[in-house]
Amino acid sequence: MTYWVNGISCQQIDITDRAIAFGDGCFTTIHGMNQQAKMLEQHILRLQQDSTRLKLPSVDWKQLTQHIEQVCEQQTDDEFVVKVMISRGAGGRGYSSQGFKQPTIMVMVSPFPKHYATLQCQGAALMLSRIPLSRNPILAGMKHLNRLEQVLIRQEIDDAKLDEAVVLDTHGVMVECCSANIFWRIGRDVYTPILEQSGVNGLMRQKIIAKLKDSQYHLAEVERFPAILTQCEEVIICNALMPILPVKSIQLSENKTVRYQSRELFEYLLLQRQI
Repeated sequence: MTYWVNGISCQQIDITDRAIAFGDGCFTTIHGMNQQAKMLEQHILRLQQDSTRLKLPSVDWKQLTQHIEQVCEQQTDDEFVVKVMISRGAGGRGYSSQGFKQPTIMVMVSPFPKHYATLQCQGAALMLSRIPLSRNPILAGMKHLNRLEQVLIRQEIDDAKLDEAVVLDTHGVMVECCSANIFWRIGRDVYTPILEQSGVNGLMRQKIIAKLKDSQYHLAEVERFPAILTQCEEVIICNALMPILPVKSIQLSENKTVRYQSRELFEYLLLQRQI
C-alpha cells in the first residue's frame, strides 16, 4: 500500500487531526483500472457535496483531481483501489470547528479485492445483521468517516464466515449492506431502500437507478422490512468496486435461509457498458 498526505508521499498525519479525534471528514473509494480512475468525476462530485454538507475547509478540487490521476498513472497493477479521505484538518481539542482553514487530504492505494470475481460467478452469501444503523437525516446518504457501525457489522460477517450482511436501521427498516447498496426484484419491479434517514448513497447505486429508469424494469425507492426478502425472485448488491454481485442466499435467522436462483437483473446490468 502507498500513501500521500496533502500531495506528499507520507504515511503519517498529525495526532491532533480531526479524522482521528472525531471522524470529522468524508471519503470515497475509487476503482482504478489500467492506470485510470473509473468514475473520477462522480467521485470528486461526491467529495464536494459531502464536504459542503460537513462545512469542511475549501479544497482545490482541480489539484486533487490531477493528483489522483497522477497516482493512478504510477500504478503497475491492472486493477487497484484508490481511497481518498478529507478531514477538517489538524489542531484544537474540543468539538468546535472554528478556525480550521486547511483540510487534510489523504490518498491511499491498495490491491484490488480479487474475490469479487469469484463472487460474481458463485453469488454472495449474506446474513441479517443484528447491528442497527442510527437514524440521522443530517448525515443520511453521506460517506463520512464515522464508520464504527460498519466495523461492528463487519465483525459479525467475519465471525459468520459469510460475504456481506443486510443492515437495518433502529426502526427495523432495511437500509443497505455493510459495504454495499442492495436491490431486489419481484417480476419487472425493482426496489432499493430509500436513504432519507441513514445509509450511503453509493455511486453504483446511483448508476443503477439511472439505468433502470430507461429500461423494461420499474424502479422504486421504498421503506421495507426484511420479510420482503422471502418474497422476491432476485437480490443484487453493488458498490464502486464490485461493481455488482448476485446474491445466492440470505441467512435471516439461525433456522431460516432464503436462496435465490435468478440472475436476470444481474445479467441485464452487466450487459450495460456504463455499469
